Amino acid sequence: MNASRPKSPPRARAGRSPVRSARRAQRSRMPWIVAILVVVGLIGLFAIYKSNSSGTAAASDRYDVGSPGIGATAPEFQLPDATAPAAAGGGPATTRLSDYRGKTVLLYFHEGLGCQPCWDQIRDLQKDPAALRALGVDQLLTITSGPLDLVAQKMHDDGLTAPALVDTNLAVSTQYQANRYGMMGTSRDGHSFVLVGPDGKIDWRADYGGPPRFTMYVAPDQLAGDLRAGRQGS
Repeated sequence: MNASRPKSPPRARAGRSPVRSARRAQRSRMPWIVAILVVVGLIGLFAIYKSNSSGTAAASDRYDVGSPGIGATAPEFQLPDATAPAAAGGGPATTRLSDYRGKTVLLYFHEGLGCQPCWDQIRDLQKDPAALRALGVDQLLTITSGPLDLVAQKMHDDGLTAPALVDTNLAVSTQYQANRYGMMGTSRDGHSFVLVGPDGKIDWRADYGGPPRFTMYVAPDQLAGDLRAGRQGS
């Protein structure tokens, strides 16, 4: 008798292998996954571009609006002016916000000493008075902390002539909450612009210095675009 050989188990067909089927299905999905990731990436890049393009993004994408805000009465102040001749008696000349009642004033709160971009901001704003007038601004007033004599020296060294009001103890900055938007915590101002109308009320405000951007300079054309858009919105 011939001994019967045990039958070998049937081989699974290649096309029916679960592992190979799963791999084939995974490969078929890969182009779609890549396409979706590319689209999402492009949308993200477009959003970043829009938020950083002058005049194209919502104001809140580029700056905060602190308090007091639009429509509020601008707090009155009196501060020494580092760029003005000494007052009678030898003391520093002072400037009041109410001195400009009937005019539109742009207050620029900045970090001051140690922040060269802040001084460059003043330079670029004051060198084109016509651009400020086109925005309806009659007077630019800069406000920062620091010793009066050092602020005066810095203004002289950089050839800056805009009024430089010195808020040494941050009393005015605190009233305007301009010291909540800087890199140095509340010990320095950030990069804030407050537009005060002829009636003493705030027409527009932009606090650019807040985290995580910690802006120390705003291109004049971007500032102009934001101001126009903000006033139209208000």
